This record gives sequence, C-alpha cells and structure tokens, in this order.
Amino acid sequence: MENNRIFIIEDDIKIASLLAQNLKKYQYEVEIVKNFEEIVEECLAFAPHLILLDINLPSYDGYYWCRELRQYTKCPIIFISARSGEMDLVFALENGGDDFITKPFNYEIVLAKIRSHLRRSYGEYSARQEERTVQVGQLTLYLERMELHVKNKEIPLQKKECAILNLLMSQSPKVVSREMLLEELWDDQSFVDENTLNVNMTRVRKKLVEYGVQSVIETVRGAGYRFILSAEEM
Repeated sequence: MENNRIFIIEDDIKIASLLAQNLKKYQYEVEIVKNFEEIVEECLAFAPHLILLDINLPSYDGYYWCRELRQYTKCPIIFISARSGEMDLVFALENGGDDFITKPFNYEIVLAKIRSHLRRSYGEYSARQEERTVQVGQLTLYLERMELHVKNKEIPLQKKECAILNLLMSQSPKVVSREMLLEELWDDQSFVDENTLNVNMTRVRKKLVEYGVQSVIETVRGAGYRFILSAEEM
C-alpha cells in the first residue's frame, strides 16, 4: 500500500521544513506549497490524503483557501496556527476544516492527530467500503472522493469533472445526450452558455490524457457523448 501523502500550506519555511522532516521519518510523502498564488493547483497535482493549513498566509488567509480546496477535495484538513482564540477554532471548522492545532506544537500530538484523521478517512474506522463507485474496465470513479483511479494512478477531479464522468461512465457504452448532461450539471440551464458544456468536456478529456487515459470520451455528432474504452484500458 502506498504511503499517505501530506500537503503543507505554511509560509514560515522553518516550521514547514521541520514538519516535513518529522513526517518523513514516519514514511509519509510530504510536499510543501511553493507558490501561494497557486495553492489549489499545487494541491490537486499532489493529490494529498491530508492537508496541514496555516491561517496567516500571503494574500488570502487559510479560511479562504480551505473553502477553495473544499470545492475539489474531501480529504482531512487540519489547521495549524499561532492563534488560540475560541473563534479561530470556530472559523476553522465552519470554513471546512476538520481539526485545529495551536503553535508552538508538540510533534507527537501532531502525529497522533494526523494518524487519527487518516484512520477515519481511509483506514480501520473508515466508512469507505460504503462509498459510491462507478467502474468501467480498469477505471474506477470514487464519487465521494472526487477521484478517478486508473492502474494505480489517482486522478483528482473538480466537481463538474466528476459529475460528467459519473454520467458518462454510468451509461457506458450508451450515448448521453447534451440535454441530459446540461440538466444534471446545471440547475438553471437558461443561464448556461451553449459553449459551457464543450469547455467542461475539453477539460475532462485533457486531464485524462495528462494521466495517460486516451480517447475514452467520444463525441457522437447530433446526439451527445459516449464513454468508450480502448482494448488496453478494458
């Protein structure tokens, strides 16, 4: 089983480095954010199992980034902060966080909390066995995680990407009409530009190609789209 991946969003490089060093001793894969303007992009590329998130960050605070990240991932997010007020804990939880650790912290407590959240999300206390999945060939879509698993690769998905793949894979190899996709993806179609679906479909195809999944979404002219696997992906 692969090592759990932990993404650290902390602008104090000394603290971030010490955290990373301690976590790596316990065989965790660790990545520290590099560009604070591209936190979401870096996080999705790393596809972490857990995120450690500071509150005081350049440009936007941790509460903002937690809300942004929650649009794409349901992995545990633990706030780490020098703030210790009750309202800081309340804001952290209300903005999508799962836990709060006050600096300066005891590394044993940090590790214990990380292990606890990983067990609940992925391990012995997890309800993952009940989560919804859609499988076509060697591709498995995990709806609650918003991840597509392909030959031991985990492809992180955005909300619309996951919804598109859910519809196409659930109906595969049948054609899914544009009307059905629009109806399922947007509550009010009257405000959806005609090209919006094309743009979202292009993003899904591009992401799949980036992870080595070729030409699985076929455009059926005048009808809609169909999810078809090549022989090597069956």
